[in-house]
Amino acid sequence: MATLYKICGAEEWDAAQTDGVYRGSADDRRDGFIHLSTAAQVHDTARRHFGGQSDLVLVAVDEKRLGPALRYEPSRSGALFPHLYGTLDPAFARWVKPLPLGPGGEHVFPEPL
Repeated sequence: MATLYKICGAEEWDAAQTDGVYRGSADDRRDGFIHLSTAAQVHDTARRHFGGQSDLVLVAVDEKRLGPALRYEPSRSGALFPHLYGTLDPAFARWVKPLPLGPGGEHVFPEPL
């Protein structure tokens, strides 16, 4: 079973747990779907879209729990990225871990990923 990842602000995820639903970031809502990444993509996603941002969490989700609302679609570079058309139930998270910045300013990912 494949694991997909969502990077978001810790406060944003805390609010989703309180509300019982994650509706996505402002960028997700603008684009009409929740941006997710595979394990092979998530490091680059962090670097490109969350560079220098602290107080983030990495949410791991089993892709099979997402059902037909999950679609793999090409990005601008042509790579297929997972997009969730709908909301995410926080109970679907396998785990949630902090995504801190290391001394060099890069995010430090949990091991193994």
